[in-house]
Amino acid sequence: MEDLKIIELYWRRDEQAITETDRKYGPFCLRIAMNILSCFQDSEECVSDAYGKTWDTIPPTRPDSLRAYLGRIVRNLSLSRYRARHAQKRFAGIEVLLSELEDCVPAPDTVQRTADARELADLIGRWLRGCGEADRAVFIRRYWNGESVKDLAGEAGMAPNAMTKRLLRLRESLRRYLEEEGIAV
Repeated sequence: MEDLKIIELYWRRDEQAITETDRKYGPFCLRIAMNILSCFQDSEECVSDAYGKTWDTIPPTRPDSLRAYLGRIVRNLSLSRYRARHAQKRFAGIEVLLSELEDCVPAPDTVQRTADARELADLIGRWLRGCGEADRAVFIRRYWNGESVKDLAGEAGMAPNAMTKRLLRLRESLRRYLEEEGIAV
C-alpha cells in the first residue's frame, strides 16, 4: 500500500493503518531498533511503541515521508531504551557510533554556544545533500540507522577496512564543512 493511503487510514482512525504500516515498514523499523539495542525482545517492543506513537501523532501530523517519520520515532525510542538499560555502564554498542562522530560534530555544550541544534541539523543536511547518493546512503545507514561496517561493506562489495576508510573520509569531510560554516568542532 502507498504511504499516502496508509496516512489516510491514520487520519480516518482506521486500525488497519497499523497493520499496513507493519506490513510495509516492520522489517525496516526492527532493523533500526536491533542496530541500537542488539536485543530482539527490546527491539520488538520499541517497534510496537513506535506504532502507538505514530497512531497518537497522526493526526495532527501529516508526514511527508512515512518511512523517515517511523525511522525517527523508532530510533528515538530505541536510544531512550538503550540509555535506560545502560545508565551507569559503558557499552560498546551506540558509544562506538557516537565516538566515531566526536571528531566531526561539536559537543552539545559547544553547539549551544555556537549554534542551536536546529542550525547544526540544517548544516549537516546541506552537507549530506552535497554528497553523492552512495556516500549519503552509507553515512545515514551507519550513523542514523546504526548499521554495522561489516554489513555496509558486504552490501557495497568491499572489504570492511575499505568501508572504514570511506566512513573516515566522510566524517573528515563533514568536519571540514562544519568548520568552514563557522561551527567550532
